[in-house]
Amino acid sequence: MQNWLNVSDLLDFSIHNLPFGVFNRDGVSSPCIAIGDHIIDLRRASELGVLEGLPFDVAVFQNDLLNPFISTGKSNWSALRSFIQNALTDTSSSLHANKEKCLVDRLTATMELPLHIGDYTDFYSSIEHATNVGKMFRDPANALLPNWRHIPVGYHGRASSIVVSGTEIKRPNGQTLPPEATEPVFGPSKRVDFELEMAFVVGSQTALGSTISVAEAEDHIFGMTVFNDWSARDIQKWEYIPLGPFLAKNFASTMSPWIVTMEALEPFRCASVKQEPEVLPYLKYEGDKNFDINLEVDLSPEGTEATTICHSNFKYMYWNMAQQLAHHTVNGCNVNVGDMMASGTISGKDENSYGSMLELCWGGKKDIPLNNGDTRKFIQDGDTITMRAFCDNGQKRVGFGESIGKIIK
Repeated sequence: MQNWLNVSDLLDFSIHNLPFGVFNRDGVSSPCIAIGDHIIDLRRASELGVLEGLPFDVAVFQNDLLNPFISTGKSNWSALRSFIQNALTDTSSSLHANKEKCLVDRLTATMELPLHIGDYTDFYSSIEHATNVGKMFRDPANALLPNWRHIPVGYHGRASSIVVSGTEIKRPNGQTLPPEATEPVFGPSKRVDFELEMAFVVGSQTALGSTISVAEAEDHIFGMTVFNDWSARDIQKWEYIPLGPFLAKNFASTMSPWIVTMEALEPFRCASVKQEPEVLPYLKYEGDKNFDINLEVDLSPEGTEATTICHSNFKYMYWNMAQQLAHHTVNGCNVNVGDMMASGTISGKDENSYGSMLELCWGGKKDIPLNNGDTRKFIQDGDTITMRAFCDNGQKRVGFGESIGKIIK
């Protein structure tokens, strides 16, 4: 699609993408859209009349978060995306006439958390990851728990500790049970790990007692972001019985500053993983519900080059987003605009596609080689984890930006 910024269709932030975020301009937080190496300032565009003709009140962009815009509904998300695409391909558009005022350099912009995230849920939906963990810590012959193939397993996380890419993460303290010990000790986690995930943003509000079906679930999803759900494996091992993750997970999660809409992901739909045994009726679906999203993870020790330690793909997910949202609400649980739901660690079938260091080092039994000649089992102080996600079919590319976090003392 030709555009007057000459942004290639094969760049992450192509005209086929147009992801949403919030950036800081002169001390003011402004909703925005990315195109190539540029940002379209939606606050400024609304003030200048550039967005005139849209079927909703563009005053929603006079807010410092995306929630008010998302609340206007799916038809308006699509209307704005089409409006911006048309404006970028028309040199007589108001956006072109005001480009000096509305366009900002994305590469030097300060990005912020784009949402008010009221609630956060983390699922456990990769069968490869769940199987690997089961093999390591339970029975290799019966790695999956009896319920795993019947329900999208999940837990409620901590929304307050979700941070935007670039935020440094302090190594968490907690109780652990050292090997051969009979009593726990307190101190910093020695097994900080990343979890390679994607998360979706809820785009509508529902009433307590209502449900969302699998068939209508995607109408309630605004978009997706690449997501690192940091984990402290030694703290988790001691605390998780009987209620699951707590301090091992709630110290931080890092999201990309960019949210890619479901409409932008439409060309990258793919077949879902075959589910056996047959799921219950409320979880049955029709059509392709997975997405071909390439995933990469780099580990960068302080002051040295990065090593790509994982290549995975979102298409490996056993439970899809529609099923996750349907299951989440089947009991009448209400959801709100801006709620975030993460996939759980995304692992593939081979060792290079494992989405956590726990799997890559197989519980500490293997070394993970780095390009600088060093090795890792878990993340050390000063290490930076960078996650990337992108779709690419050879004709167009849609990227999610990066989720970057550095572990500090």
